[in-house]
Parts: sequence; structure tokens; C-alpha cells
Amino acid sequence: MQNIENEMFSMGMPVEALMEKVGIGISSWILDRQGLIRNGAIVLVGPGHNGGDGLVIARELYLAGIDVSIWCPFPLKKELTQKHFDYAMQIGINIMKKKPDPNSDSLWIESLFGLGQSTIIAQDIIDLLNLKKKYSPQKLISVDIPVGLDSDNGKKLSKTSCLASTTLTVGLFKSGLIQDSAIDLVGDLERVDIGIPKRILAELPRTQPLRISFSDLSTFQWPKPSKNKSKYQRGRVLVIAGSEKYRGAASLALNGALASGAGSVSAFVPRSVSSSLWITHPEVLLLGDLNTFTNGSSDFSKILSEIDLNRFDSILLGPGLGIAKEKDGFFDALLDFKGLLTLDADAINRLSLTSKGLEFLNDRKGPTWLTPHIEEFKRLFPFIDCYNPLRAVIEAANICSSSVLLKCAHSVISDPEGNTWQIGQVSSSVARTGLGDVLAGFVSGMGASELASNKKLDTNLLAASALMHAYAGAFCSRGSTASAICTFLSELIKKGSS
Repeated sequence: MQNIENEMFSMGMPVEALMEKVGIGISSWILDRQGLIRNGAIVLVGPGHNGGDGLVIARELYLAGIDVSIWCPFPLKKELTQKHFDYAMQIGINIMKKKPDPNSDSLWIESLFGLGQSTIIAQDIIDLLNLKKKYSPQKLISVDIPVGLDSDNGKKLSKTSCLASTTLTVGLFKSGLIQDSAIDLVGDLERVDIGIPKRILAELPRTQPLRISFSDLSTFQWPKPSKNKSKYQRGRVLVIAGSEKYRGAASLALNGALASGAGSVSAFVPRSVSSSLWITHPEVLLLGDLNTFTNGSSDFSKILSEIDLNRFDSILLGPGLGIAKEKDGFFDALLDFKGLLTLDADAINRLSLTSKGLEFLNDRKGPTWLTPHIEEFKRLFPFIDCYNPLRAVIEAANICSSSVLLKCAHSVISDPEGNTWQIGQVSSSVARTGLGDVLAGFVSGMGASELASNKKLDTNLLAASALMHAYAGAFCSRGSTASAICTFLSELIKKGSS
């Protein structure tokens, strides 16, 4: 974002004009929400250009008839910010000599430090802001970045940070604002458009991470098999999942695969599941039972060498299999599988126990999708710093020649070519037992449908499928259980592919 601003300035955009666009854009957003400013507003002004943005906001609100005060806890350092301060005084805006009362019902607009802040803020300032959030939970707005937050990593710059009710970020979403570590600090996140020229956006590198949101689903082209194709030409999925301890995982993964609309779903599951599969999942072709280790985990090593894996477009391996220390060669049968291999949960855990984990992934002939949660990710990539999930996933995809979907609140998807997506909207409904199994089955089915339809596979399908799963969790009217969300997913896919 700093590079973009500098490019705009080099093209002739005056700094003063950009500050006006920011301030007017944010003040218009506030004026559209009169309930926030019914009891006036206090603008907390910082020493730099972020403070200047706040002063433009104060001016516009004051000229619109709002009772506005300004508090400057630090000496002003930028000439332009000082000019806006002087003008605010001249037109009659109240300049506070003492710190404001956090127990008041006025709206606080925090514009202390913006993009790239690295200074540790005085604790008394942070404590004052958080008292305001405590007394008036909806009336603390941060301009661009909440004070005390690293805009790149989402890290706190000190022990505590400002807890904004809303952050109005300028231009583009900053990566630090949509990391899980920043969720409680940012509050509701809104973007303020500043008119970035299309030419500048077009020059961003192909590997620029993309924030994706639910509105993007309407623009995505879902797999659409020809109407004259048979079930075996509409995507063939093999699910290998479940154990005596985790029977439900197999069922949920199968539900996810069926929800994708894939033409044919086959399975290897534990005997305790297979005995009633014809009742619970009559659509699924049962290929056989998984053997069981003494600890209750499932053994799948033999079946991989006994069947023709290339009958399938995709194979899902992992949900609920349980942990078992098998021989290093137990994945070798999958090396020559040319279709999509999705490794989830215990397949990832088991792979991390072998001596050839990453070597296996790099040697595979077909595409591989990994769908770990954070602990599974750490087991497979113990040498990667996971504090910033965005950077961690980019690094992991690059070194393992696989596409990686890290499941978290703001899930991240990246492929070996450096294409990266992060889900920008959060639904706590997706953080429930079983929904990861559903997601694994769903993406495997979507991948199979794409391979059957177009004979090629792109990681943007993985990103779109993860986004659809998050959307279903947020908007399913039947509830937030895995079964309910599965049914909703099936309906969405049928609608999207019609």
C-alpha cells in the first residue's frame, strides 16, 4: 500500500488531495450512521499523516453540524497535519487540553498511527482506548490501522493493543488486519476507497495475495460437466476415511464429497461403518473395509496396492484414520496416481511421522492438495514459523510442490506457483467438530468434477470451494451442524452449476 501511494504521488497526485479523499471518505461513512454521532465525536490525532486524516474527518463532521472535539496526545510532526490542526482551531473546533472521559457516550475516532507503525505506544494511551471500548463497545473507530498493531503481521507491538469496534482501512486491506491474531483487535473491518488507478493495480505481481469474500462466489465459474456425460464422466472420488475411534469422520467426509455433485463416490471405511453404509449412504459404492491396528486406528496400506487408483479422478485420504506409525513406504502406491490426491487430518499426521514426508509430496506425479489445521500443519512443517499464517502457507506450498489450505478463521490457500488467497470474512459457525471432514470431502469432489470436465486443475477451485464452505457456515438457515451445512452446500452447488 505504501508503494501504491508513492506511485500515485509520482504520477502527480498531491499528498494534500489524498488526505482529503481519505478524510472525506471516512467522514461520509460516519455521517451515514447518525446513531454513532448522536452525542458528538472526539478525534484522537496522532503526529503524522494518519493524524492529518483524522483532522480532515473532524473538520467535515464539524461542518456537518456535529459536536466535535480534538485531542492531540503527541506533538504534531508533519507540516500538513499542523496546517489542518491550525485550520480546525480557526473554524472553532474544540481543542481538548486534558484526556477525554472514556465513560462518555461520544464517538471516538482514533487516528494516532497508521500504516507501518512500529513504535511501542504508551500503555496509558492503550488503557484509555480500551476503557472506551469497555464503556461504549460500538463507539471506537480506528482509522486505517488500530494503534499498537503491526499492519503486516497482525502482531501486537506491545503487551496490549487498541480494541477497535470498527477499523476503516484505507485503499487496500492490509494483510495484518485479516490474520487470526488481529480479529479481536480490528473489530468490524471496512475498506475506504481512495481511487487507486487501474493501471497501478494491473501492475501488481501475479503472486500478490488476494483477499476473497463471499461476494466473489457470484463471479466464479464452477465445474459444469456436459449434460450427456455419464456418472463416471462427472467426477470419480475415492474416500479413505474413518476408524473404530472416529467413525463419524468417514460419514462426514462422504457427505462432503456427495455435496460437491461429483458423479461417483466410492469408499474404504472401517467395518463398523461399512456394515450400515447402505442405509446411511446408499449412493456410495463400498469397495471394502479398512483393517484396524491394535490402537483402533485404520490400516490402509494394503488396499492402495490392490486396486487401480487411476480409475479415480481424486482420492481423499485422512479424515478420522487415527495415528499409527507405519512403514515409510506406505504412501509409495500414491506416487504414480495421476489424479488429485487430497491429504487431510491423520494422513498429514502420518506423513509427518515418515522419513520421506516432503520428499513424497515433491515426487508425486499428480496434483496434491493438503488441508491441515494449524497443529497438523506444524507437524508436517515444524521448521516454519506459523505466527503469520499467510506467509507460512506460501512457504509451505513452495517447498512441498503442493497446494495448501490452512484451516483457520481466515483460512489461507496457496499453490507452488505462489498464487495465494485468504478468506476475508469470518464465521464462527465453521469452527465446529466435523466441518473439517466435510470440507475435505467437498474439495475432493470439486476437484474430481473439474478434472472430469476440463482435464485440468487450478488451485483457484480449492480457494473457491473453501470460500463456499465458509459461506455455507455463515448463512445456513438450518443450523450450524456439519450435516446441516452439508445439505446447504449441496443446494448451493446445484444452483451454481445449473
